[in-house]
Amino acid sequence: MSIELRPIGFVRTDAPELPRHWSVSDVEGTLVIDEEYSEGLRDIEAGQRIVVIFIFHRSLGFSSELLRQTSGQHGREAGVFSICSPVRPNPIGMSVLEVLGTEGANIDVRGLDMLDGTPIIDIKPHIEGPQG
Repeated sequence: MSIELRPIGFVRTDAPELPRHWSVSDVEGTLVIDEEYSEGLRDIEAGQRIVVIFIFHRSLGFSSELLRQTSGQHGREAGVFSICSPVRPNPIGMSVLEVLGTEGANIDVRGLDMLDGTPIIDIKPHIEGPQG
């Protein structure tokens, strides 16, 4: 099986440092989406949260020795699928971001944990499950 993904845009931020995870980030930036997808951004509004799927484009290559890694959160060894390491068999990441506003094909966001230039693969609405 062959899977081909094509970025729909990229991240722009001038933040010199980024938190390790979106849940502890106040970093702001812009998702610069290719114009051909701009109609798909309709109805994204300030105040909502979106899920951004991206590629860890600067991640080191993966090998079976990296199936267990030291967690940045806990400082102990853990399986790669139980932690948020960017070094993965498929270097795909996910962040939940707050929309600050939109202009054309750009989405201003808060909560970035992605480097400047990070390729964006998809955007989805963040939908909370039933409470209680």
